[in-house]
Amino acid sequence: MTADRARPRIDWGVCLLLALVTFIAFLPALQNDFVNWDDDRNFLDNPDYRGLGPAQLKWMWTTTHMGHYMPLTWMTLGLDYRLWGLDASGYHLTSLLLHVANVVLFYFLAVRLLRTATPSRAGEGELGLRLAGALAALLFGVHPLRVESVAWVTERRDVVSGLFYLSAILAYLRACEPAAERETGQERWYWGALGLFALALLSKSMVVTLPLILLLLDVYPLRRLGGGPGRWVGRAVWRVWLEKVPFLVLGLIGGVLAVLRGISGQLLASTETVGLWKRAAITSYGLAFYVWKMVTPVNLSPLYELVPDRGDPRAWSFLLTGAAVLTTTLVFVLFRRRYPALLATWVAYAVTLFPVSGLLQNGPQIAADRFTYLSCLAWAILGGGGALACWRSWAHWPGRKAPALAMAGVAVLAIVALGFLTWKQVQVWRDPVTLWTHAVATNPGPMAHENLGVALAEVGDLPEAVGHFEEALRLNPDSHIAHIDWGVVSARQGKADEAIRHFRQALRLKPDYDVAHGNLGLALMNQGEIPEAIEHLQLAVRINPNNGKARDNLAKALALKPKPIEPRLEPANGDPAQPRSMTAVTPSP
Repeated sequence: MTADRARPRIDWGVCLLLALVTFIAFLPALQNDFVNWDDDRNFLDNPDYRGLGPAQLKWMWTTTHMGHYMPLTWMTLGLDYRLWGLDASGYHLTSLLLHVANVVLFYFLAVRLLRTATPSRAGEGELGLRLAGALAALLFGVHPLRVESVAWVTERRDVVSGLFYLSAILAYLRACEPAAERETGQERWYWGALGLFALALLSKSMVVTLPLILLLLDVYPLRRLGGGPGRWVGRAVWRVWLEKVPFLVLGLIGGVLAVLRGISGQLLASTETVGLWKRAAITSYGLAFYVWKMVTPVNLSPLYELVPDRGDPRAWSFLLTGAAVLTTTLVFVLFRRRYPALLATWVAYAVTLFPVSGLLQNGPQIAADRFTYLSCLAWAILGGGGALACWRSWAHWPGRKAPALAMAGVAVLAIVALGFLTWKQVQVWRDPVTLWTHAVATNPGPMAHENLGVALAEVGDLPEAVGHFEEALRLNPDSHIAHIDWGVVSARQGKADEAIRHFRQALRLKPDYDVAHGNLGLALMNQGEIPEAIEHLQLAVRINPNNGKARDNLAKALALKPKPIEPRLEPANGDPAQPRSMTAVTPSP
């Protein structure tokens, strides 16, 4: 059997193995429920996405629900509702299957890039290359850092955008094949890559950096740019730059719209809240943090909260990570000619992380596991490339079988260890109480305590919930959310006065928060304070016309409002049949 005929059979076997290992590592996700970390607002309390009818599709393609524009991701979720209703296991199955597809796609991408970066010598064959690609795919696919993107239904956008992102890069590589290897219709691969990039943008805006990744690939390993005089500008390379223009235009449009949505949705922190030095410190911290967690994937948390004592640029944690990032960058630059893959990996990693870095601080976190779904692809390929280099160097040793077997054993043990950690980490997302209990244990912060308190209240453990609200307010006395949640629990405990006190305190901290006005209005209505209740409920509806609960409670309060008693004047002659006399009676002298 020739090598060309054997390749598809090898690939089919490798893909089947990759799919099986990845599916098993994430299998516990099928037993998980929705969690109170945006799943409630996205699915449980959101009827707009449920289905694929005209009304649902219109909403999906026009909404920026919670600050995100992702119509294709919403369509997959609408299909889930058609198939599973609100059975969370079906949603998890879809996310897992999409992730498995991404692992298989990444295998082909890794093989192609490794072949281009490290051409084989005569007689070396393709086995080592495919084993290296499989290792890279598993380093990506079964790593515990992938759990948040796969086991959290809200993050469906990661696996959907990843599918189009990887497909776009593969199509681009086909379009850039050397002229001797090109097939007919090669331009279609280029336009296919552009179309796939557009689909990725319609799934999640974080993929906006793909044009820069394509430029980086042109430098290394494709070597279409750089490498000598005339290789950056001039007629010889003008087409390489020109073909990026459509990608750059799409990326620029997607990036600007994402920033505008972040500003309008109050997702992006202002410079007054997070200064420039603090943003730089958070960015360097994230660059070092993800690499560290990639090497030591333990104590992962759903929320690494950015609290005041973690945000000081002068803190040792930020100074050390800043020094580490600068040193790493300098070393990779100095050794760029001898080891170009190191600098290429570092640049790809930093560029992909840029949209979610501290420079564009988004949300309450200093870092998030989900941000590594695309950014750590380059590191996985570097790991596969290192294994391939060892394989090829040992191939010429007289006793090459021993080191090759040792390397294979280490690789298998690493994948088994990562798969075991992933299996355990997936179970952290089983339900809200399990999730936030883990978060409080691994990375305690006010939001983690607030969310755990809410989860405990949902299962009826009200005293324990109050304890976590107290701890949240101890860590952050300005948390209006903790006051609102504590007020709700107090109302359920029959402590009406305490509930009203917490709602009023929440309004002192955030006067324009519709939920606080709505809850205070309801509490006052239950206490018989109808006029003041109506005032707060009207404010809630005015601030947020979509607050359906406040509208319903306002209608009930207005129905309870006392009506003025109309005066009934007695006729002068006492006969009800006669017209009333409206003339004043003048006393006789």
